[in-house]
Amino acid sequence: MSTASTRARGLDRIDRQILRILQQEGRISFTELGERVGLSTTPCTERVRRLERDGVIQGYHARLDPQRLSAGLLVFVQIGLAYKSGDIFEEFRRAALKLPNVLECHLMSGDFDYLIKARIPEMASYRELLGSSLLTLPHVRESRSYIVMEEVKETLALAIPD
Repeated sequence: MSTASTRARGLDRIDRQILRILQQEGRISFTELGERVGLSTTPCTERVRRLERDGVIQGYHARLDPQRLSAGLLVFVQIGLAYKSGDIFEEFRRAALKLPNVLECHLMSGDFDYLIKARIPEMASYRELLGSSLLTLPHVRESRSYIVMEEVKETLALAIPD
Protein backbone atom coordinates (compact mmCIF):
# COMPACT_ATOMS: atom_id res chain seq x y z
CA MET A 1 0.00 0.00 0.00
CA SER A 2 1.39 3.44 -0.89
CA THR A 3 1.93 6.39 1.40
CA ALA A 4 -0.88 8.21 -0.41
CA SER A 5 -3.34 5.42 0.40
CA THR A 6 -2.16 5.45 4.01
CA ARG A 7 -2.94 9.16 4.18
CA ALA A 8 -6.32 8.55 2.56
CA ARG A 9 -7.19 5.85 5.07
CA GLY A 10 -5.69 7.89 7.90
CA LEU A 11 -4.14 6.87 11.14
CA ASP A 12 -6.38 6.00 14.04
CA ARG A 13 -5.81 6.87 17.69
CA ILE A 14 -3.86 3.67 18.39
CA ASP A 15 -1.60 4.15 15.33
CA ARG A 16 -0.77 7.66 16.55
CA GLN A 17 -0.06 6.37 20.07
CA ILE A 18 2.25 3.70 18.64
CA LEU A 19 4.10 6.33 16.60
CA ARG A 20 4.53 8.66 19.59
CA ILE A 21 5.97 5.85 21.71
CA LEU A 22 8.25 4.49 18.98
CA GLN A 23 9.71 7.94 18.31
CA GLN A 24 10.86 8.08 21.93
CA GLU A 25 11.53 4.39 22.58
CA GLY A 26 12.41 2.67 19.31
CA ARG A 27 13.68 -0.45 21.09
CA ILE A 28 10.53 -1.11 23.11
CA SER A 29 9.25 -4.68 22.85
CA PHE A 30 6.02 -5.36 20.98
CA THR A 31 4.59 -6.82 24.19
CA GLU A 32 5.25 -3.65 26.20
CA LEU A 33 4.17 -1.42 23.33
CA GLY A 34 0.93 -3.37 23.03
CA GLU A 35 0.26 -3.07 26.77
CA ARG A 36 0.78 0.70 26.61
CA VAL A 37 -1.65 1.17 23.71
CA GLY A 38 -4.20 -1.41 24.86
CA LEU A 39 -3.48 -4.23 22.39
CA SER A 40 -2.16 -7.74 22.70
CA THR A 41 1.23 -8.47 21.15
CA THR A 42 0.06 -9.89 17.80
CA PRO A 43 -2.26 -7.04 16.75
CA CYS A 44 0.30 -4.50 17.96
CA THR A 45 3.04 -6.18 15.90
CA GLU A 46 0.75 -6.26 12.86
CA ARG A 47 0.05 -2.53 13.19
CA VAL A 48 3.75 -1.67 13.46
CA ARG A 49 4.56 -3.88 10.44
CA ARG A 50 1.76 -2.17 8.46
CA LEU A 51 3.10 1.27 9.42
CA GLU A 52 6.56 0.15 8.26
CA ARG A 53 5.22 -1.35 5.03
CA ASP A 54 3.18 1.81 4.30
CA GLY A 55 6.29 3.95 4.77
CA VAL A 56 4.98 5.83 7.80
CA ILE A 57 7.83 4.32 9.84
CA GLN A 58 10.95 4.67 7.71
CA GLY A 59 13.52 3.17 10.07
CA TYR A 60 14.94 2.94 13.57
CA HIS A 61 18.08 4.75 14.64
CA ALA A 62 20.49 4.99 17.54
CA ARG A 63 21.07 8.55 18.75
CA LEU A 64 24.80 9.08 19.18
CA ASP A 65 26.65 11.64 21.31
CA PRO A 66 28.55 13.91 18.87
CA GLN A 67 31.01 14.99 21.60
CA ARG A 68 32.15 11.42 22.17
CA LEU A 69 32.63 10.86 18.44
CA SER A 70 34.73 13.96 17.70
CA ALA A 71 31.85 15.78 16.03
CA GLY A 72 31.06 18.34 18.72
CA LEU A 73 30.97 21.47 16.56
CA LEU A 74 27.72 22.06 14.68
CA VAL A 75 27.74 24.44 11.71
CA PHE A 76 25.15 25.62 9.21
CA VAL A 77 26.32 26.88 5.84
CA GLN A 78 24.27 28.72 3.25
CA ILE A 79 25.45 28.01 -0.28
CA GLY A 80 24.73 30.13 -3.34
CA LEU A 81 25.27 28.62 -6.78
CA ALA A 82 26.61 30.50 -9.79
CA TYR A 83 23.92 29.11 -12.12
CA LYS A 84 20.38 27.85 -11.69
CA SER A 85 19.22 24.87 -13.73
CA GLY A 86 18.07 21.30 -13.20
CA ASP A 87 21.42 19.86 -14.29
CA ILE A 88 23.39 22.18 -11.97
CA PHE A 89 21.19 21.30 -8.99
CA GLU A 90 21.53 17.60 -9.74
CA GLU A 91 25.31 17.83 -10.05
CA PHE A 92 25.53 19.69 -6.73
CA ARG A 93 23.19 17.18 -5.06
CA ARG A 94 25.26 14.18 -6.15
CA ALA A 95 28.47 15.76 -4.86
CA ALA A 96 26.92 16.86 -1.53
CA LEU A 97 25.63 13.35 -0.86
CA LYS A 98 29.24 12.11 -0.77
CA LEU A 99 30.37 14.41 2.07
CA PRO A 100 30.58 12.44 5.33
CA ASN A 101 30.41 15.43 7.72
CA VAL A 102 27.25 16.78 6.09
CA LEU A 103 24.20 15.66 8.06
CA GLU A 104 21.58 17.52 6.05
CA CYS A 105 21.45 19.40 2.77
CA HIS A 106 18.30 21.24 1.69
CA LEU A 107 17.46 23.07 -1.54
CA MET A 108 15.92 26.35 -0.38
CA SER A 109 13.87 29.21 -1.70
CA GLY A 110 15.07 32.73 -0.95
CA ASP A 111 18.44 34.47 -1.05
CA PHE A 112 20.57 31.31 -1.23
CA ASP A 113 20.22 27.92 -2.86
CA TYR A 114 21.20 25.31 -0.26
CA LEU A 115 21.35 25.07 3.51
CA ILE A 116 23.86 22.56 4.84
CA LYS A 117 24.06 21.21 8.38
CA ALA A 118 27.39 19.63 9.28
CA ARG A 119 29.20 18.32 12.34
CA ILE A 120 32.96 18.56 12.69
CA PRO A 121 35.47 17.91 15.50
CA GLU A 122 36.46 21.50 16.34
CA MET A 123 36.87 25.02 14.99
CA ALA A 124 40.18 24.12 13.30
CA SER A 125 38.27 21.58 11.19
CA TYR A 126 35.89 24.26 9.98
CA ARG A 127 38.41 25.75 7.56
CA GLU A 128 38.97 22.34 5.98
CA LEU A 129 35.23 21.65 5.73
CA LEU A 130 34.61 24.97 4.04
CA GLY A 131 37.72 25.27 1.84
CA SER A 132 38.35 21.65 0.91
CA SER A 133 34.78 20.37 0.76
CA LEU A 134 31.89 22.81 0.55
CA LEU A 135 33.44 25.53 -1.62
CA THR A 136 34.73 22.89 -4.04
CA LEU A 137 31.25 21.51 -4.70
CA PRO A 138 30.07 22.06 -8.29
CA HIS A 139 29.07 25.63 -9.22
CA VAL A 140 29.35 27.15 -5.72
CA ARG A 141 29.50 30.94 -5.98
CA GLU A 142 29.33 31.97 -2.32
CA SER A 143 28.78 30.78 1.20
CA ARG A 144 27.75 32.14 4.56
CA SER A 145 28.45 30.16 7.72
CA TYR A 146 26.89 30.01 11.15
CA ILE A 147 28.68 28.31 14.04
CA VAL A 148 26.34 26.98 16.73
CA MET A 149 27.25 28.28 20.18
CA GLU A 150 24.55 26.37 22.08
CA GLU A 151 22.20 23.63 20.97
CA VAL A 152 18.88 24.51 22.55
CA LYS A 153 16.81 21.78 20.90
CA GLU A 154 17.55 19.07 18.37
CA THR A 155 15.11 16.29 17.67
CA LEU A 156 13.91 14.03 14.90
CA ALA A 157 10.55 13.52 16.62
CA LEU A 158 7.57 14.79 14.66
CA ALA A 159 4.53 16.27 16.35
CA ILE A 160 1.75 13.73 15.92
CA PRO A 161 -1.73 15.29 16.13
CA ASP A 162 -4.40 13.72 18.33
